[in-house]
Amino acid sequence: MSVSSLLPVLPVVVGVLVAVVGVAGLTGRLPRNRFAGVRTAASMRDDEAFRVANRVAGLPMTVAGLVAVLAGVAAFALSGTAATVTVVLIGLVGLAVITLGAGVLGHRAALAAPEPKRPLPAGCKGCACGGCG
Repeated sequence: MSVSSLLPVLPVVVGVLVAVVGVAGLTGRLPRNRFAGVRTAASMRDDEAFRVANRVAGLPMTVAGLVAVLAGVAAFALSGTAATVTVVLIGLVGLAVITLGAGVLGHRAALAAPEPKRPLPAGCKGCACGGCG
């Protein structure tokens, strides 16, 4: 096995993983977790902010994954090592840039999501203990 035949596997595998996370976020099926999706302070503050952030970032993440998969498939078709490495690198850089943009969009969406209402402290009847603000 040569580099030209093994290297294209990398963008395909990474692209499929990113696309799966993107689709899960887009459909709202990605639960809040510490490993996948948009995970910023704003998106992790509650389940709704996480869902909003990943729903907004879902489409660009899916596209990023598809870019990497297409680069990997194209690299399989090439015969030269230099061409294969070039196409794989372009696909991985495209994946990284688009995913970063998706994360920024998701973070901004989480910032715009309304903050959850905090429950009043025990024994509080409203404004007297600061519960009105």
